[in-house]
Amino acid sequence: MPIKKLLFLAACTGALAIALGAFGAHGLKSLLAPEALATWHTAVFYHLVHSIFLIGICLRILIDASRRLFLAAYCIWGGILLFSGSLYILALGGPVLFGPVTPIGGVLLILGWLSIAAYALRLPAPDR
Repeated sequence: MPIKKLLFLAACTGALAIALGAFGAHGLKSLLAPEALATWHTAVFYHLVHSIFLIGICLRILIDASRRLFLAAYCIWGGILLFSGSLYILALGGPVLFGPVTPIGGVLLILGWLSIAAYALRLPAPDR
């Protein structure tokens, strides 16, 4: 996926996180049990944090189109989709078969962070 599309997707993902957070705070507050609402808030938190991280990765790709950065971006995007997406579904009373999807998304998020760590180790030492 070209960086322009990836950056667009990252921005839309962030906007969606804000919209879903507002929906949870205002539209679902009286409809969901406290445990389900807490699950929704967890999904929104991880969604938003990783959307911001994804934007940062995309901006770095504009400077250095490293494969590790693209790997990180794809892992983070997939992690948001699977981790937060499955939590949104579960919070709304969706089938429990989405439960095992959540940790897969979590692993993708971790792999995204580790891809950035691997990228950092390969950066040249700064001239001082």
